[in-house]
Formats: sequence, structure tokens, C-alpha cells
Amino acid sequence: MPSQTRTRGVLRPVGRPRNLTHEIAERIAGEIVDGKLPPGSRLPTEQEMVEAMGVSRTVVREAVAALRAEGLVTTRQGAGAFVAADATRRPFRLSVEGLTSVEDVLAVMELRASVETEAAGLAAARATAAACRRISAALTRIDKAIRRGESAVDEDFAFHRSIAEATGNEQFGNFLAYLGRFIIPRQSIRVAVYRVEGQRAYLEMIQGEHRAIYAAIAAGDTGAARDAMRAHLANSQARYRQLAITAARARGSSRPPS
Repeated sequence: MPSQTRTRGVLRPVGRPRNLTHEIAERIAGEIVDGKLPPGSRLPTEQEMVEAMGVSRTVVREAVAALRAEGLVTTRQGAGAFVAADATRRPFRLSVEGLTSVEDVLAVMELRASVETEAAGLAAARATAAACRRISAALTRIDKAIRRGESAVDEDFAFHRSIAEATGNEQFGNFLAYLGRFIIPRQSIRVAVYRVEGQRAYLEMIQGEHRAIYAAIAAGDTGAARDAMRAHLANSQARYRQLAITAARARGSSRPPS
């Protein structure tokens, strides 16, 4: 049974956010990562958490299940839940609540740049004729979406996935698949441009950068492919920050979103 001191951070009432299960799981995970709940220690019982946090037994069970899925907690029949022996090796993940600020988005974009720049170079060195055709087809789908007046988010994602797959290393594709919807920042704010023609000009500018990446990969020029991808993602960071500022001003705020 954990001591009163050890579990004090866990056993306190929770508010009423949109996702109680998530808050409880994050709270317990924080205690584990900080060492306040060391490996092998037993979590408070369901009843203790229900009474102390003011939530239902179902919410507690779902939170423990989420922690178990992450490898932070193990359960023993009739004995309760315990901190896993290797719990401090917490797997990388992004919050289920998504990216809530411009800084969050830019941080992910910097991470993407380190991975995708190398992926572009490897794609240039390794891409087969079939892989190049898939990248080209992804470019064409973006063009068609732009002509339809759409945001082309899914098509943009598919373009980047096709480059990752062209490396021949499935882990690049797995990484982008993990990032999923976080990869294309413009969907996180509904701004860009409030007129269809403005959006089209914005997307065509991005598409020009996409074409430069594809041209370098198709030519087998690893250095140019890395440079083109690096420039594209750096430009995307600058555009995103400017779009966020524009959106804030359009809402009548003098301060950009934080």
C-alpha cells in the first residue's frame, strides 16, 4: 500500500474538463515520471481514487487502462494496479488534446524538419521509378484539390508520406503516420485566407515548393532534395506564424495567439 505522502499528488479532487479520464491518466503518469510513484509501487485503489477525486469508477478504470496501454502500469488479479518496472521509459507521444498553441505546432514542425529533410535525401538516393510515380501522382492530386477550391490537407499529407515511403525504410512512413493530422499545420487554424482566391494563391505557393522537392528526388540529387525539403519546412514555419497573427487580428485581437 503506498504511503500517504507518496500518493498525495494523485489523491486530490479533479475539476470537470472535457476528458476526466485523460486528466487522471496524465496526473498519475506525472507522478510516475517524477519518481513520486516508483517502479513496483501500488497505485491507490479504485475506491480511494473515486472518493478522493470525485469521479466515477468507470473513469478511474479507463484511466488505469490507458496507463496500462502505455506500459506505465501493470495490473494483478485481485491485487490492484502497480507501477511497471520500466515505467520511466515512457513512449514518445503527442497529447490527445492536440496542439493548442503556435509554439506547439512549430515545435512539431522542427521535429518534422529533422526527419523529413533526411527522408528527402534518402528518397533521392533510393527511390524506384514506381516510387517517383507515386510522388508525382500525389502532386497531381494536390493540384486537383486546389482547383476544386479545397484546402488539400489530405493530399498534402499523402505527398509527404509518399516521400517517406520512397526511402525504402518503413520507419519514416511509420513516423509520419504517427504524427498524422499534426503534420499539416494549416488545418489547426481556420484562417489562411478568407477568400477562395487567396487560399488558392497560398496553396499554389506551397505547391511550387513541393515541385522543387519532387524534381530533386526524381533527378537523384540528394543534396538538392534535402535543401528543398528544408526550405519548404522552414518556409512553412514562417507562414504558419504569420497566418496565426493574421487570424488573431481578424478576430479583433492585437495580440497573436500564444
